[in-house]
Amino acid sequence: MIVLQEKRVQVSPPLTRGPSAFIPENEVMQANGLDERTNLLVEEYSTSGRLDNITQVMSIHTQYLESFLRSQFYMLRMDGPLPLPYRHYIAIMAAARHQCSYLINMHVDEFLKTGGIAEWLNGLEYIPQRLKNLNEINKLLAHRPWLITKEHIQKLVKTGENNWSLPELVHAVVLLAHYHALASFVFGSGINPERDPDTSNGVRLIAVNNFCVCDLANDNNIENASLTSSNFGIADSLSELEALMERMKRLQEDKEDEEASQEEMDTRFEKEKKESLLVISGAFDDEIVSTDVSRYVEDPGFGYKDFARRGEDHLPTFRAQDYTWENHGFSLVNRLYSDIGHLLDEKFRMVYNLTYNTMATHEDVDTTTLRRALFNYVHCMYGIRYDDYDYGEVNQLLERSLKVYIKTVTCYPERTTKRMYDSYWRQFKHSEKVHVNLLLMEARMQAELLYALRAITRHLT
Repeated sequence: MIVLQEKRVQVSPPLTRGPSAFIPENEVMQANGLDERTNLLVEEYSTSGRLDNITQVMSIHTQYLESFLRSQFYMLRMDGPLPLPYRHYIAIMAAARHQCSYLINMHVDEFLKTGGIAEWLNGLEYIPQRLKNLNEINKLLAHRPWLITKEHIQKLVKTGENNWSLPELVHAVVLLAHYHALASFVFGSGINPERDPDTSNGVRLIAVNNFCVCDLANDNNIENASLTSSNFGIADSLSELEALMERMKRLQEDKEDEEASQEEMDTRFEKEKKESLLVISGAFDDEIVSTDVSRYVEDPGFGYKDFARRGEDHLPTFRAQDYTWENHGFSLVNRLYSDIGHLLDEKFRMVYNLTYNTMATHEDVDTTTLRRALFNYVHCMYGIRYDDYDYGEVNQLLERSLKVYIKTVTCYPERTTKRMYDSYWRQFKHSEKVHVNLLLMEARMQAELLYALRAITRHLT
């Protein structure tokens, strides 16, 4: 289809086989085999009708995959306030904030298949004003959600020919947050471009935003990238694993011995929040956005980075107790956009509680403290604080290379490299690192939703 070829974003052919540039193909296949459950899920919930690379990597955790596919299918295909082509165009706008050509191409296809107007794919100046009005909230949600206020909501829902109803806006916000977070998973897991049976070399002619995941693998050389982790001896990484397990055990014992005062807990959060701003991610100062992607982006220079760069070291604190997903966000979403609240809630709980009680080669390990530290560290980078959580645990459990990885995948996913992926938890299995990426993705999505839904609640009260 000529229109489709013209509208896709150019991407370079993958330098590795299989669904991921970071995970050996046989490990993905071995983990999920020809899992019948996965095939059934794809048949039931895939909008493209194919087993794409994201699904293959996620199917390492089939339980989670089911929650993910069900909620995504509901957003894209089930009854809802927004017309189908709008849903896919919003996905394109969200993915473009992180130059994620993989997701852009997927939704260019779907947009046209669902009856979207091909001209819109020439860029933002060709779309209706109503969709253009989402640019501001898309930009803020993706990079600095703490800046979203009830005024942004009022501007979108005020009366006029281009206004959004509240149910439509909630649907749009859920899609934006979902695809910002999914871009984090795509880059964090090194998802390769899809192979296309219709082309001679099997790779679609859809290549590169300037920082395609395969180019970034290690100074544009994936071969060297796979060698970087061998600079560390196996003994080093084994002792790193033992040290982490020892710290987990000690934290558990300390908890039973004494409780930190509220004042001490406050100080630890502020310290961790401030330090998270200083975690440097990647070496790219000014990314060049390719023209293919830039047509879908307004204000490409706006990002999380500006916030730390301008010396504004005051990120306001959002006290989670004042506006929680469970008590506030969930019911608002369900009220304005029927069952999506239940589906999102199931997905958040699934990833947070998912465990196989293993760590690398060790079995019967309670990984609760580690999972909570990962989730809460992402929220900490967005200024969200849990009064009952001791942020000293984050410092104890997350080593520096892991913090750099988390910051990059969450805030600047397009900068993620194979070297970063390889450099943390060197004794851990790839399936465990995919689990980390799922946690980061869901923590990020929930953080964006909390800020947007709080603003909508304030608009309503």
